Amino acid sequence: MTWMQRIGRAISPPLFVLVAAASLRAAPPPKVLVLDAALAADNTVVAVGERGLVLRSSDHAQSWTTAPSGVGAALTAVAFAPGADRRTGWAVGHEGVVLATTDAGATWRRQFPEGGDADSFLDVIALDAKRVLAVGAYGLFAASSDGGATWQRRKIRDDDYHFNRVTRGPAGTLYLAGERGTLLKSADDGATWQPIPAPYEGSFYGILPLDRRTLLAHGLRGHVFRSADDGATWRRVEVEAPVLLATALRLKSNFILVGGHARALWLSRDYGVGFKPVPAAPTTAVAEYLELGDGAVLAVGEAGVQRLELSTLVPEAAAAPAAPR
Repeated sequence: MTWMQRIGRAISPPLFVLVAAASLRAAPPPKVLVLDAALAADNTVVAVGERGLVLRSSDHAQSWTTAPSGVGAALTAVAFAPGADRRTGWAVGHEGVVLATTDAGATWRRQFPEGGDADSFLDVIALDAKRVLAVGAYGLFAASSDGGATWQRRKIRDDDYHFNRVTRGPAGTLYLAGERGTLLKSADDGATWQPIPAPYEGSFYGILPLDRRTLLAHGLRGHVFRSADDGATWRRVEVEAPVLLATALRLKSNFILVGGHARALWLSRDYGVGFKPVPAAPTTAVAEYLELGDGAVLAVGEAGVQRLELSTLVPEAAAAPAAPR
């Protein structure tokens, strides 16, 4: 059984193992399974993973320290509030775990009511320091509007498909991606959700909003789709291998990365219209890519936490593309 089957963002489909590249460096010993990472205040990097692991770096992933989480369950996702509130954040995971921090991940406290040990949270998003949404397996959806003091669970779909990832676009629209063609959006901070016509009936692992209208949806078997009308219609973007695409990242330079499977990383220089393979792709599976404060890229996955220099991934990075107007 692979680590993604045991712990990853979607539980039911068999997934593949992630890998590391020779250009990666500064991973903390021992190598551990890391599933997500986010930027907190002062460009502090916080990463989470198996057995309640929390790692922190204050030097752009050059070195790491551990922070006690107080739990032994796998932590699958971490997020911090935007803007001036980036010291406030949440981490979620299996066994119904929801943790909160107000000091950029140095200390954590458990919030979600006890008794949900069968729940598996797979992603979390902080809308601000008070409002947070957590989603997960079998249609799990929970929200708090008071900083996590209280939580409301509700059903936003009639079926019980896994919700793999929730993202937010520049206009504030929320996007939710899941298995069996599940694509949803919300224009009211998660109060109500509308279905997005799915171009594919398999599992999606995320929607990457590029601007107010342009979206990239990525998922199993090399499926990437691009929409220029906020999901009303989609166009297939060809990727050369039928592999898991667990994560996508738009860099500040407007290059776009999509990957997940071992030795599988693709780069777009034209705002997601087309992708080409990256020769220096990590050789182990990657659960998440994160752009660091100094412009490097962090890869987290089966190899732990690994820093990639942008010049290694994109030798011509100086000639960054411009976003369409």
